[in-house]
Amino acid sequence: MLTAALAASASCTARGGPAADGGTGTADDRRRPFTLVATGDVIPYPSIIRQAREDADGDGYDFTRILAGVKPVVSAADVALCHMETPYGDEDGPFTGYPLFRSPPQLAKALRATGYDGCSTASNHSLDDGFAGVRRTLDALDAAGVRHAGTARSEREAARPARLRAGGAEIAHLSYTYGTNGIPLPAGRPWAVRLLAPERVIADARAARRAGADVVVVSLHWGTEWQQAPDARQRELARRLTAARTGDRKDIDLLIGTHNHVPQPYEKVNGTWVVYGLGDQMASFVPAAKRSGNEGSMARFTFTPGPGDDGWTVTGAEYLVGHSDTGPPFRVVRATEENFPEVHARVREAVLSRGAAGDGLTEGR
Repeated sequence: MLTAALAASASCTARGGPAADGGTGTADDRRRPFTLVATGDVIPYPSIIRQAREDADGDGYDFTRILAGVKPVVSAADVALCHMETPYGDEDGPFTGYPLFRSPPQLAKALRATGYDGCSTASNHSLDDGFAGVRRTLDALDAAGVRHAGTARSEREAARPARLRAGGAEIAHLSYTYGTNGIPLPAGRPWAVRLLAPERVIADARAARRAGADVVVVSLHWGTEWQQAPDARQRELARRLTAARTGDRKDIDLLIGTHNHVPQPYEKVNGTWVVYGLGDQMASFVPAAKRSGNEGSMARFTFTPGPGDDGWTVTGAEYLVGHSDTGPPFRVVRATEENFPEVHARVREAVLSRGAAGDGLTEGR
């Protein structure tokens, strides 16, 4: 039933989202290559929230300085997608960390100021503050002009992807999570969080195509935490989802993984790029055994249109290295061989560990 609604409503603009041709506010019908950047889990732990408070000089919470180090990469993309792991609380708090997160809604404005056009919101923490947390999160993202997929305030909203536009292409963004840490879906609102089931993902992707999507991007919150190698379930789902086709056209153009906290490999599966796990974009793990949770990759893909009315293909695949530098002060930065050589080496090894270099993946500049 939801997929039928998806097909009917996907032509509607996501409520409150940015005009999505690189966030310019204008629709561009010219068919030209465009870049899409995707980054990992945004998890504002209490120490990060304290930093944002300090950066705001005690007047609210300012996350823009925390994210300034990756703004050049994010803002330069035609479309940039984040993963908003945690729900938002009221503007004045209280705010909490693990195991039940409640984050400052001011983060949404900082994501937009950094250059993000949309975020996946389906995660195992989506219901940490119940349905009220879902509503507050999406209200804040709307107010900031950031589109979202994966959680919803209504059945109608749940039934449509986030829609963006770049290079003359209509882009549908879908988002799913393996679960919600045992928290049941809200009574009477089973659509509040999009749960991961392969038949649902494929049906939703096909509905988005029928509604006019040129490119379908799927974000998956999946896998085994703290494990660099994709687990058997991830590999199975990747094979099944990338094999899905309608006629001679693939149903899904790109799979982006989150949840694992550590960077996982990129790989081409059935001719489609799969990022098993980006790692964390914003996190502050302190124990030495978990400091790899402060590292991640940033994926950048170039989509190019075929001649005439032919579809779009990925003609460029790149990764860049991101790092949550715990400081002080805490800052999210791009890691290179020069500034964080050990971090750079570890992320590079993880990203390339399933032969992605042979499929054409390169490090971005």
